[in-house]
Amino acid sequence: MFATRLISGLILVVLALFIVGRGGACLFLASAAISCIGLFELYRVMKMQDKLLGAVGYGAALSYYVLVWFHQERFITLVAISALMLFMAIYVVTFPKYGTEQVTVAFFGIFYVAVMFSYLYETRMMADGRYLVWLIFLSSWGCDTCAYCVGMLFGKHKLAPVLSPKKSIEGAVGGALGAALLGFLYAMFFGSYMDEVADPRIACPVACCIAAVISQIGDLAASAIKRNHGVKDYGNLIPGHGGVLDRFDSMLFTAPAIYFALTFLR
Repeated sequence: MFATRLISGLILVVLALFIVGRGGACLFLASAAISCIGLFELYRVMKMQDKLLGAVGYGAALSYYVLVWFHQERFITLVAISALMLFMAIYVVTFPKYGTEQVTVAFFGIFYVAVMFSYLYETRMMADGRYLVWLIFLSSWGCDTCAYCVGMLFGKHKLAPVLSPKKSIEGAVGGALGAALLGFLYAMFFGSYMDEVADPRIACPVACCIAAVISQIGDLAASAIKRNHGVKDYGNLIPGHGGVLDRFDSMLFTAPAIYFALTFLR
């Protein structure tokens, strides 16, 4: 199991380096595909992945990405309202086929998966995005690694004893500080290439620290959804890791966190 997880992890790193490094249409299509797969996994938990509600959700997610591609973000509210109206129309016309929770999750999933993950692409498209986008990975995967190591060595106080008994407050703090340190070291090496960031040695670690704190909320939130519905993994697409949401749950939160943190810190 460890070997499978390690090999899958290495393949993911190589793919990330290639796809994120190239950016543009390559990253855009990959982000849209991952969002749709993640949305499918979320809907499957609610047993509506192949139902009419799911179809509307996929359509709304893809419509959102079309707006992002053509830089027409001013119409995002229109897409959101239209999707909500369609969900409610289906809910009423087919009553009592769908429960209120299913309708709510159908709408929630568009933002939770598609909109939030799209900020990986949005960050890559920022000025200096070819360098800044990697802060998303440092604050997500770096936080996970640092939190695990610190938690194993010093963890005594449970962070969420019912939801995730192995996570500790010490580990959470260590993850945030570790991500900040990684951000600082990254700025030391690549900060000179960032033309639009006033002081990368401050902006990068601060952004990573903020995103790392938020990423742990994303990780626990994904676990809470699985616990509520008695699901171990969202899927089995990635051997040893589970589904897309199992691997990118924290990144759903770090991507917009890094984007907006850098927007203000720059």
